[in-house]
Amino acid sequence: MGLSTGLYNSASFVRDMCNGLGIPAELEVAIDNNCIDRLVNKHQPTHVIIEALWVVPQKFVVLQKLHPKVKWIIRLHSEMPFMAGEGMALDWIGEYINFKNIDIAINAPRMLNEIQTFLAVKQGVTQEQIAQRVYYLPNYYPQNYVKKSFRPGDTVKISCFGAVRPLKNHLVQAVAALKFVQGLGRKLEFHINGGRIEMKGDPVMHNLRGFFQHLAPQGHRMILQEWCPREEFLKICADMDLGLQVSFSETFNIVGADLISQGVPIVGSKEIPFASPWFNADPTDSDDIADKLLSAWHNPEFNVNENQQNLSKYTETTKSVWLKQFKE
Repeated sequence: MGLSTGLYNSASFVRDMCNGLGIPAELEVAIDNNCIDRLVNKHQPTHVIIEALWVVPQKFVVLQKLHPKVKWIIRLHSEMPFMAGEGMALDWIGEYINFKNIDIAINAPRMLNEIQTFLAVKQGVTQEQIAQRVYYLPNYYPQNYVKKSFRPGDTVKISCFGAVRPLKNHLVQAVAALKFVQGLGRKLEFHINGGRIEMKGDPVMHNLRGFFQHLAPQGHRMILQEWCPREEFLKICADMDLGLQVSFSETFNIVGADLISQGVPIVGSKEIPFASPWFNADPTDSDDIADKLLSAWHNPEFNVNENQQNLSKYTETTKSVWLKQFKE
């Protein structure tokens, strides 16, 4: 897990939350499966949460013998459309549940229902019974919010951050951003993250490059922002005029939360659990996305306040869910 990835940030936020709630927690980065035994010996935990799918099921044959009192929790961060691109995902999840000391935690209610259905049928039990081992552990986000002044110039800076992959929907959002700035009579700077192209995202990047190469003579540009430590990334977010996160599949969306935390209005999709429905757009409709951008442009304070309030409610629920799971 890289130190500048969303997964690392997500795990570090949960660690800090747990410690604040009186649930002692440590975060370690394991280079590979063979690091796990050493790290468990180092900390002697009662529970080990493995963030995302990266430990082969067979490894737990050894780990359970070495640490028979440890409760292992595999925590999933993706909805089923994303999982469909991970060839081993459902096979591994089906194997994990065969181990008596492994639970499955999921950070999104819809995915929770789908995995509970799958594993209840596999195990020949009811969904209520499988819920004892397959349960909800949502994300947390620190409540450090700022407000910003809106003084846009002739160029509008619109971000569409996140790894470049088909389900992130970069290209439709780029077209929508162009329609939006054309309506204003301004130029577009379309900011994306470079360096992480995932799940057959290369054609997406090639299309984005071609799109903006042809638009360059008209003054529209794509800016690649490299992955960087969180504090640097927040400064980049704060420099944006608007954020786009109209993706096809999300369980949380940390970059959306980062933009909101810096007082930047965002347009999202209904996939983001804290995004204001007033500014959510249809991922397949560039006109709808452009219309929502215009609404956010004219109502930035309302957009930011709505999203910050929604994110705060979400994270308060997160704290109660984690307390119930680990304090009982």
